[in-house]
Amino acid sequence: MSESITIRGFVATEITSSTTPGGVATASFRIGSTTRRFDRESRTWGDGHTNWFTVQGYRNLAGTLGCSIRKGQPVIVVGKLKLRTWEKDGRVYHSTIIDAEAVGHDLTFGSANFIRTASRPALSLVEQPPAPDDAPGMDQVAYEPEDPQDENPEDHGHAAVVVEDNDGGLASLDLETGELAEV
Repeated sequence: MSESITIRGFVATEITSSTTPGGVATASFRIGSTTRRFDRESRTWGDGHTNWFTVQGYRNLAGTLGCSIRKGQPVIVVGKLKLRTWEKDGRVYHSTIIDAEAVGHDLTFGSANFIRTASRPALSLVEQPPAPDDAPGMDQVAYEPEDPQDENPEDHGHAAVVVEDNDGGLASLDLETGELAEV
């Protein structure tokens, strides 16, 4: 099957990351997608059958999945569906895997903030000052000196961004480790 499919559901497991023997980064999680139907007679919504998929991401997508997606969050996944069958001890097993091309939050249930990683690794999202021997050109940003009023000049080793967490509170995202910390 070479057509892309789109699945909408909730993340059912924590993200697991690994590397292939060839050195390619991978990340995966399970997603549950449940149909909802409106019953005209009772005028209520009801849940239908839940389909379960393993979502597998590679390379850059794998690197950002662990920093962006959490268990329980609503997501939309676009990718190629792979059905695998194998036999063990006389019993036949089946699995459905989506090789993800794109994964994003389902904004029907909340809001999200996007931070572009560009061609840099996911953990170096902050602009680095130019090297001292480089003169700023037209396409380079001039280095701004540190604020002398800054109370913690030694804290510049870990760049951080303030983001809103699931409960609406503010949390500091450490860009070096990808971890959230209370503000």
